[in-house]
Amino acid sequence: MKVDRTKLTWWERLYIPSILNGFKVTMRHFFSWKRSKVYGDKQKSYRAKTTMQYPEEKWDVPTGYRGAPYLVKDVDNNTKCVSCQLCEFVCPPRAIRITPPGGGGVVEREGAEKMPDEFEIDMLRCIYCGYCQEVCPEEAIYLLKDYAITGESREELIYDKEKLLELGGADKRAYDHHAQDGVAEGVKKWETKMREASEQPKFH
Repeated sequence: MKVDRTKLTWWERLYIPSILNGFKVTMRHFFSWKRSKVYGDKQKSYRAKTTMQYPEEKWDVPTGYRGAPYLVKDVDNNTKCVSCQLCEFVCPPRAIRITPPGGGGVVEREGAEKMPDEFEIDMLRCIYCGYCQEVCPEEAIYLLKDYAITGESREELIYDKEKLLELGGADKRAYDHHAQDGVAEGVKKWETKMREASEQPKFH
């Protein structure tokens, strides 16, 4: 297949127009702070807008931000996960791997049939979609605020159950992150869904 290409003129081959256009954009951003609200507000400093000095400065993530998924414990410090494996089945990139305990599983709290022997999340595969949090019937997994996931090897970024529970902590961390207007709708999602379902119009 032959593609006909438009021949560049001598002026275009110098790339001077492109360089000048790029320089114009750079200068426009350089002087844009003078037209910003910071410059016009006499109560604030006249410091120009700059790039955030990460990692010394951290980004303040908004409420409900979908960061890294972690396991959380209940108020009695017990594992909430019951190895139903719904999160593993629903995960699009297959980043979650759960090993159920089998017939003689360990029960850490009343009303739970079994706790996972192993629970791993591959942070290199995770796409932070939130399906695992949405499908979990025990509200045992939440996407919290962490967005800077680093490591020196691939194996280091496969988090096991102990690390996920350590990073997730107690339910209060998930409560604080998902709370909106004083109501933790993210934590009480099934209660919220039942209430929303009851408010739907009924057909007779």
